[in-house]
Amino acid sequence: MLQQIANGLFQGSIYALFAIGFTLVFGILRQLNLAHAAVFTAGAFAAVEATDQGFPAWLVFPLVAVAGLALGALLETVAFRPLAGRRDEHFAGLISSVAFGGMLIALLRGYFGSEPGSLPSGTLPSTVLEVAGVTVTFTQLLTLACSLALMVALTWLVRRTTFGSSMRAVAENPEAAKVLGVNVRRVTLSTYALSSMLGTLAGTLMAVNVGQADLDMGLNIELTGFAVIILGGLGSLWGAVAAGLLLGLAEALTIHFIGASWQDVVAFSLLFAVLLMRPQGLFGAGKTREVL
Repeated sequence: MLQQIANGLFQGSIYALFAIGFTLVFGILRQLNLAHAAVFTAGAFAAVEATDQGFPAWLVFPLVAVAGLALGALLETVAFRPLAGRRDEHFAGLISSVAFGGMLIALLRGYFGSEPGSLPSGTLPSTVLEVAGVTVTFTQLLTLACSLALMVALTWLVRRTTFGSSMRAVAENPEAAKVLGVNVRRVTLSTYALSSMLGTLAGTLMAVNVGQADLDMGLNIELTGFAVIILGGLGSLWGAVAAGLLLGLAEALTIHFIGASWQDVVAFSLLFAVLLMRPQGLFGAGKTREVL
């Protein structure tokens, strides 16, 4: 039982990290970025490529983070910025992000091929710890620590810094923020860059845990990501964190007590149950607009 709870927390931390990338863009810009799953996949393959090129494990994560920032900036520049100001801006951006994601996956397929890419053995220490009957690997501990550290750092950035204040101002009213001197374009670009950085790092952590990168891995987690941001409350960072961990636990306990074939049924039944009792999600703000 305790082992399954631990496994659920480790898996849920990846769900949460993936989902807060979604939430960051939606909470500030009210835009649903459907290229996020492809960005997640690109992060996993970037980790595989970096290790294949001989980079040490401690350097892989900073390299992937930089690549994620650049990818997010490119996404905003080519897929969203040209559509700004249109009457159908949000719907057109949705379609544009799907196209960007499809092109990214096609590029990954062209470079890496259709077969999964494997991380070299020994990329991370194979240390195994046992605490109170719970077996924990170094990789799992690294995943949980990195996910929580990134979540806390992002929350601090949004809540405690001048730039975070600018982000919240844009989330509340972009036109008013512009009048107050906020560089809305810079905030928008930075939001997509940060979101994609979180997505690529989540993909890297997933690849490290399963030992490989697969072109379909983003599609497999995308639906869960949607469930997390809805369950946590649209636009709420800590809601995404809590919901990600909750879904991870629900899946792990379902596998333990019922079987793996039921994990999606139970997880999404939990989503429906919560929304019936609290339609705005766990941390949603009801009828008021949620701003991170």
